[in-house]
Amino acid sequence: MSWSIAEVARMAHVTSRTLRHYDEIGLLPPARIGMNGYRYYEREQLLRLQHILLLRELGVALGTIAQILDGQHDQLDALHRHHRWLLDERDRVDRLVHTVARTIAQLEGGTTMPAEELFDGFTFDKETLTRLEVIAVERAGDDARPYFDEIKRRTQNWSTQNYQAAQQEATDVERRLLALMQDDAAADDPRVFAVLDDDFAGQSRFWTPNRDTYAQLGQAFVDTPELRTHLDAQHPRLAEYVRDAMAAYAQARLS
Repeated sequence: MSWSIAEVARMAHVTSRTLRHYDEIGLLPPARIGMNGYRYYEREQLLRLQHILLLRELGVALGTIAQILDGQHDQLDALHRHHRWLLDERDRVDRLVHTVARTIAQLEGGTTMPAEELFDGFTFDKETLTRLEVIAVERAGDDARPYFDEIKRRTQNWSTQNYQAAQQEATDVERRLLALMQDDAAADDPRVFAVLDDDFAGQSRFWTPNRDTYAQLGQAFVDTPELRTHLDAQHPRLAEYVRDAMAAYAQARLS
């Protein structure tokens, strides 16, 4: 059975123009082109389109999607991996939703929320590193792998307590930066830099950041939906503030 481009566009909630573009860049050629010049798609193309749209939903660039799909001979295995990732992400987002709801209730004067619960929803462990690596490689390509290879090498013997301590340190950095932002401290305020001194020391336990890569990490808190959601749950301006602070710190303190 085959479907016309209009039928596929309607089923997938995309435009015919999008499907033509995917064909033009070699990402999703149709099964055949009829005598009338219309594109027709079969089940194989529908499954590939589903995978494309899933990766687009995760923020993966089209060029990277092509590399992923063309390099994966077992699409069922790939879908299983993405399904597991989405289930994990759903659970994490659910925790963030509850965190935001409790925060709203506190701000409206209905409840008093313990300070530590403001940061519920982000757990740092070996599985977190794996998910972040998948995201980074799918969005940035293999250039991201060396960073995660170094992190995995440095943390290979870590215990649960090591991960919990690192998470607590990161939470403390976020909490202190949030307080400074709410106090209207500039991104390059010495008090902000003092917090980032601690953050840089903590980051250096995992990998070897420099001026460029530390600033890029700050940008990732804005550009990566999974990381931004975590900061947005605490304050809608926190992601940009962290980015600006890390960029200023990198320029002033790192080489």
